[in-house]
Amino acid sequence: MKKKFLLVASLLAVLCLLSSCMMVPASVLESMFGSGTGSGYTAPEKPAVTGGSDQVTVSRSEYERLLRFSELADLYDMAQGYFYKEPDTKQMLEYAERGLLAGLDDPYTFYYSPEEFSQMWEEDEGNYVGIGVMILADGRTGICVITRVFKGSPAEAAGVMRGDILYRVGEDLYVTDENLTEAVNIMRGEPGTSVDVTFIRNDEEITFNIMRQEVNVNQVESTLLEDGIGYIAMYQFAGEADAEFRDALNDLLNQGAKAVIIDLRDNTGGWVEQARVIADLFMDDGELCYLVFRDGEEEHGYRTKNGKTDAAITILVNEMTASSSEILTGALRDCANATVVGTQTFGKGIVQNVLPLGESGAGFQITVAEYFTPAGNKVHEVGITPDIVVERPEGDSGTYDFADLENDIQLKTALEATREKLK
Repeated sequence: MKKKFLLVASLLAVLCLLSSCMMVPASVLESMFGSGTGSGYTAPEKPAVTGGSDQVTVSRSEYERLLRFSELADLYDMAQGYFYKEPDTKQMLEYAERGLLAGLDDPYTFYYSPEEFSQMWEEDEGNYVGIGVMILADGRTGICVITRVFKGSPAEAAGVMRGDILYRVGEDLYVTDENLTEAVNIMRGEPGTSVDVTFIRNDEEITFNIMRQEVNVNQVESTLLEDGIGYIAMYQFAGEADAEFRDALNDLLNQGAKAVIIDLRDNTGGWVEQARVIADLFMDDGELCYLVFRDGEEEHGYRTKNGKTDAAITILVNEMTASSSEILTGALRDCANATVVGTQTFGKGIVQNVLPLGESGAGFQITVAEYFTPAGNKVHEVGITPDIVVERPEGDSGTYDFADLENDIQLKTALEATREKLK
């Protein structure tokens, strides 16, 4: 098929040379992109039909672009003609789209099926049916750890704790970073149904039968600690997190808080705009971060404005503080005299665009730029080094309660550092 296609193309190239366009049999275009359903492909211009229904006219540049996909067309035709079962064309095209983005070799660039894209937005809004846990996958070890158990959730009622390792879902799905999405999909489902979930805690397996229910996710918790020092834990930059944070800060200030500890430990990021809104509460006219694109062009679009609060700031971070959390940390240290306490952050100093794809409801996200702090500090693959480094003691799994000043040594240190800032 390929030889035949190239032969026809070469003859047509001679005929169309003067007009700088190509005439390609419509059947060839169909073989390259199927019926168009789910392919996500949109031509730059709608081809003009010429000489009958079997031919379309495309520009020379578009024709050369199509040629680059000729091997995919061959594979498509072979599957259609010779595969021993009727091929699932929609799935073939979806996997081709997944593979195309996977070829960029970037863990933050990937395809969403329509179901995955819908689920992503559902999670962002903070309402879903499941067991009510936040899971962090470590790509280096493959281990998936529970970083948060939502209040009032089925997981909390069953006894799941922060720091538990997600080990098995159902009878035979042993969970790793590679199949975590499958595990999450199993833990979701119809409200009122149950699922067996096995965790490892203190080197022992613990299995809970957990009832799936609707879970309402709050992204912020806060309280007033000693000596007029407020404490705000922020878990994700998602949903209405920026509004929740602003409300929590105003409530603490109304209670007389003169300083605030912002806990970004295990916060892997989210929407950059929410980080800008929160930074604006503590910064006058300034810059959250700036972006650098592959051609070296810089973008300085994330600005804050005058009207900051005068509260002193301390920020808690750890090795899983990433992305928008690092953006906020870097900005507040550079521009608002924030003291950073904890351990070296993750080092995700790149940003992604999240976009819809085609008309099927699919989507994708793609890394578009690297960011730097207002002072020009690199974050990607480097991270942020705290001003005060505090490692968790050996054997401390981090399963203590919210605002646990007795057992949380990092929080205790942050409180002491904040007291010093108020002197």
